[in-house]
Amino acid sequence: MTKRVALVLGSGGARGYAHIGVIEELEARGYEIACIAGCSMGAVVGGIYAAGKLKEYRDWIQSLDYLDVLRLLDVSFRLGAIRGEKVFGKIREILGEINIEDLPIPFTAVATDLTNQQEIWFQEGCLHKAMRASAAIPSLFTPVIQGKRMLVDGSLLNPLPIVPVVSSHCDLIIAVNLNSNNQRHYSLPAIERHPLLKERFDLMMATLGSRLPSLLRKNGNADELLLMEERKGAERFDPWLQHAEEPESAPASEAAARAMPKSASDSRIADISGPASLLEVINQSLEVMQTSLAQYKIAGYPPDILINVPRRACRFFEFYKAPELIMLGRQIAHDTLEKYEKDN
Repeated sequence: MTKRVALVLGSGGARGYAHIGVIEELEARGYEIACIAGCSMGAVVGGIYAAGKLKEYRDWIQSLDYLDVLRLLDVSFRLGAIRGEKVFGKIREILGEINIEDLPIPFTAVATDLTNQQEIWFQEGCLHKAMRASAAIPSLFTPVIQGKRMLVDGSLLNPLPIVPVVSSHCDLIIAVNLNSNNQRHYSLPAIERHPLLKERFDLMMATLGSRLPSLLRKNGNADELLLMEERKGAERFDPWLQHAEEPESAPASEAAARAMPKSASDSRIADISGPASLLEVINQSLEVMQTSLAQYKIAGYPPDILINVPRRACRFFEFYKAPELIMLGRQIAHDTLEKYEKDN
């Protein structure tokens, strides 16, 4: 008999792509996902699945490489590093205009109201706006202003929103925790990527976190500054990155590899005057908080099945790793469900 599942998808930045692999494994085993609650990237993936558009979303994110992700960074530095209009504009294009109450699957997106210091559940209204508010990661994406409320990522108060599905009358509650510390035997599947493009992406994220705020005060044009920093990054890795806009025709030669500094990470750290970018320090701090909060939520409302994705799988901003993270999510879901089915 098909088991009806209430699915809880937690927060975790780019690790949220693992939710797609979990959903695919559940469907492959014949489980029926009857309702969903999600926070941050969990709300994004859950909302897109509830709208029946997960395949289109997966096809898009799997096509993104380092430079594609860079082009989606619409720099702000007002109340967040990125406005998010390009990213969520694409998601809106995939979804179309749809309200949560019109979805075929009951769905809840969890956000945090900074003004009133409380958790907000979106169970009706515009799906796109609810997902955008739930995923407004502090320091990374600008908040959503709704009347007198300032809405940000729901993970500040509830990174694993189990409570919204407790009364769903499903056969099982399955929660996906993206902030696990005890899954050391899992590692990210290896997909070959050119090291020079990866270095360029890391350089740009460091720039977003530390160098651009001061440059912005001097020059005032974020888009021009982003292009300027891209050029600087390319110049560091001559000759290959001079032609990085056409990676399929660029020669990945030994000479190009030798152009990269012997210790790329050391070189990058020296550039930003500190052990990491401010952006990464802030988000690592948030992830520590989310890990602790998630454990409290699990202890208070234990799910029937808990799928733990290791926090060390990737950094929060590595959104170009969709293929690897989807594979990892499916692998962990497979192992967890195998054990559950064997024991029950």
